[in-house]
Amino acid sequence: ALNFSDSPFFCYNSAVEIIRSEIMGFCFGVRRAVELAEDAMVRFAGTEVCSLGPLIHNRSVLDSLKEKGLRIIGEDELESVRDGSAVIVRAHGVPPQTLRILAEKKCILIDATCPRVRASQKTVEKKSADNCTVILTGDINHGEVKAVAGYAGDDFILVQTPEDAARIELPEDSRAVLLSQTTFSQSEFRVIENILRGKIKNLEVMDTICPATRERQTALAALCSRVDCVLVIGGRNSANTVRLCQTASALCPAVFHIENASEIPADAADYARIGITAGASTPDSVIAEVENALKEMR
Repeated sequence: ALNFSDSPFFCYNSAVEIIRSEIMGFCFGVRRAVELAEDAMVRFAGTEVCSLGPLIHNRSVLDSLKEKGLRIIGEDELESVRDGSAVIVRAHGVPPQTLRILAEKKCILIDATCPRVRASQKTVEKKSADNCTVILTGDINHGEVKAVAGYAGDDFILVQTPEDAARIELPEDSRAVLLSQTTFSQSEFRVIENILRGKIKNLEVMDTICPATRERQTALAALCSRVDCVLVIGGRNSANTVRLCQTASALCPAVFHIENASEIPADAADYARIGITAGASTPDSVIAEVENALKEMR
């Protein structure tokens, strides 16, 4: 049980009100990936079970899975995967060349790729085969972007900002398709879309941003109108959590990004109404710990 009554970082505030966002925490794809991993460690007991990169972007979940036997390796460490191992493809997916290497090693493949990410992979593969320029909005360092890009041909363009979009120059008769990393900002995607529509006559736009991302953003906006402070719970390397922080910062005077209850700042005790939301990789248990810790501030 968490008890912060003796902590110098918390002060007594009998008037504090804690308000939860209506939608937050695990999305379908993340929950599915974690369940597949837990099932794999039972089904393939006695066989090495590993994931390529962190299964999801949440430290507490990963630590729990490691304790149960999951080995996490970097996607650039495929040579360390033993032949015949059970390998979990994380929710972000992997490029096709990675799948070929695993097949050569005769690995047992557990594909936890989010269905929405897999749909983007198929779209990119099909459009590239049809000689269409693929334009993807997203973070160059994100696993999902690297995985989707792996299904594209040479005629592929990654756009991270509106400035990147403004620099694109294609022949007048070019055909192009615009899609997005599933956790990309909806508002920024629309800005990029408008820029490209003015530059590319034959542009097909596919909104591949996950509804779970939009729902969390919408619920957060509603939350911000009711509170003085927002705690955003989630991994620091979680793209959707970072974007929740960005949204909250534009709507609320005080926003704190924390990974767990131990990171609740002393300043939180200064606010009468505290809102909490969480990224799509944040488990219910961590959310509950944060809420309980906030209640100890009373």
